[in-house]
Amino acid sequence: MNIEEEKQRWQEETVDPVLQRFPEREKQFETSSGIVVDRLYTPGGEDAAYIEQSGFPGEYPFTRGVQPTMYRGRFWTMRQYAGFGTAVESNARYKFLLSQGQTGLSVAFDLPTQIGYDADDPLAAGEVGKVGVSIPSLDDMALLLDGIPLDKVSISMTINAPAAILLAMVIAVGKRQGVPMDSLRGTVQNDILKEYIARGTYIFPPQPSMRLITDVFDFCSREVPRWNTISISGYHIREAGSTAAQEIAFTLADGITYVQAAMDAGLDIDRFARQLSFFFNAHNNFLEEIAKFRAARRMWARIMRQRFGAKDPRSWKLRFHTQTAGSTLTAQQPDNNVVRVALQALAAVLGGTQSLHTNSRDEALSLPTAEAAQIALRTQQIIAYESGVGDVVDALGGSHYLETLTDELEKRAFAYIQTIDEMGGMLAAIENGYVQREIQEAAYQAQRDLETEQSITVGVNRFIAEEELHIPTMKLDPAIEADQRRRLFELRARRDNQKVAELRANLETAAASDENLMPIFIQCVENDVTLGEICHSLRQIWGEYRPGYDL
Repeated sequence: MNIEEEKQRWQEETVDPVLQRFPEREKQFETSSGIVVDRLYTPGGEDAAYIEQSGFPGEYPFTRGVQPTMYRGRFWTMRQYAGFGTAVESNARYKFLLSQGQTGLSVAFDLPTQIGYDADDPLAAGEVGKVGVSIPSLDDMALLLDGIPLDKVSISMTINAPAAILLAMVIAVGKRQGVPMDSLRGTVQNDILKEYIARGTYIFPPQPSMRLITDVFDFCSREVPRWNTISISGYHIREAGSTAAQEIAFTLADGITYVQAAMDAGLDIDRFARQLSFFFNAHNNFLEEIAKFRAARRMWARIMRQRFGAKDPRSWKLRFHTQTAGSTLTAQQPDNNVVRVALQALAAVLGGTQSLHTNSRDEALSLPTAEAAQIALRTQQIIAYESGVGDVVDALGGSHYLETLTDELEKRAFAYIQTIDEMGGMLAAIENGYVQREIQEAAYQAQRDLETEQSITVGVNRFIAEEELHIPTMKLDPAIEADQRRRLFELRARRDNQKVAELRANLETAAASDENLMPIFIQCVENDVTLGEICHSLRQIWGEYRPGYDL
């Protein structure tokens, strides 16, 4: 197969139709020396293996990118993750970041919200607004998104067990803004399996949790077509200590489980698959991380096409958000974190990410200050507008080392997936502790390497300096919790509590059936049923997950 002939075909069949709709940022790209930069670079001659393994951007198997022009068309979405305290405080931070050039929002929720408790629940004491924003009611979500046009700004939410309920709140706020559901853009994480594996913010047992996920898939495929219904997360798996190969394998194995569950529920794969997205970590080993993203894209394309029989090319695309590695940030010499984050972000861009969050230098010490968040955003902007790496597609593709790394990571990740399949799938592998043990062993080895100086972390086990820290850190107002309790008291006093009781009863009846719960969630939040009340009603029917018992 002649590569030049195939490249010409790709230009005519794939690139030209896209350019007619979405012109590139420049008519011609050049280096600072005036050297013209082509869209894509390939080897010459006859090479069928190259076509099969690498192909062309925007075409199966998407090794070189999911879009034919990638960042020549538009840059990745700069989506800084933020949320703390009250909805009003977080809203101010979002508006600040948007004013500084951020192009999408990413919402961090506090721990009570993540596990389905209102701010006035006794179990929420001491945690309200600490690691994210407190959103127990629709009023809070309306304040969080006040002045943010939901038809223009995409909203990503890092929420899992109660994901469907928070999505219902966004839909309800959209209605208040006059934005129809089919115009809403964003992502809800909604990935419960990695909670069982690595993170722990679960509520319900696996079966009803998977039902919630497939309900979101079904509802959004019909009503909210521009919304990503899940962000299948390798990020937290990597933060727990996995290797790059394990991150790919366990993330895609989770994805396989979700796809199978949706198909078992009767959903058409080519209706829901285009709304699946992924979330990866950008770690320290620069070239391995780039290879990781390329390998994951190729693997998912083959899984969807060959394993599940998806026919629509949009179903084969692995689209992903990236966050730089929080676990690599150090409290020692925290200014060094700026350099770490820059390299990790560059790896994500060279690997073809669709959106990116860059961590702030102070996150090993506290929630980010506005100044630190601005530096983190500027890191992305410098890569985009000053480095030139976005002027060419898959700039490092063709490097013998990078291609070898891509192939080897794919091989190792598929070996893990085969092992998981032989165990009966991901739920069985989680139940017997296989996935957790593999991650724990990798984390243990990494820690041993650090302690024996087989690996070096600058400022921690080498190049140590005695220093006094002068970096300002964020301090949260302790009055936040009392304020949220007061607001909930006032909400419950003014709402129609008879209507609330009726809706909760209806919800419990529906939860015991196979009815799609999304319309009921929307109705509940629009009538001021709180997040905690909805989750408690579901607990009454489904119970709670207990590790080692419910899987």
